[in-house]
Amino acid sequence: MPANEYTHNALDRLVIESEINRLLATYIHNVDDGKIVENAELLADARFQVGDTVVNGRDEVAQFFRNNVQHHQDDTPRTWHALSNILIDIESATTARSVSYFTVHQELPGLPLQPIVTGRYVDTFTLRDGKWRYASRWVQPRLFGDVSFHVAAPADNAAA
Repeated sequence: MPANEYTHNALDRLVIESEINRLLATYIHNVDDGKIVENAELLADARFQVGDTVVNGRDEVAQFFRNNVQHHQDDTPRTWHALSNILIDIESATTARSVSYFTVHQELPGLPLQPIVTGRYVDTFTLRDGKWRYASRWVQPRLFGDVSFHVAAPADNAAA
């Protein structure tokens, strides 16, 4: 264990990790379901970075998703995010961080089911009013397929 990592008993650690895993999963479910407002709420107090683009707080996050992610006839991006290789480090009684991999698949008429982007999320969390919240999310896209039906504004490959 790193010297700066906060020491919890095993049960506390499992509870914290479970709550953070739930935040991670909720974010990707919201993206795939087209729930922009719900993800903006999850990131209401966070710094959100995709590629070189940085936005802060609920309103800017919602606007980022509206401007940069295509939503199709069913009001979703027609994506399926898979999250893997999740590492969570509890730093203190009120702070934690994680890194995880994502793979995004997409399918549309004229676009067969295929992976369109992979990368990783680098996140920080804070405990506020008894609830774990995102403090920051840095989306680091790494490998790209056909993102032409996902990215609304292909300016900086901000794809996930």
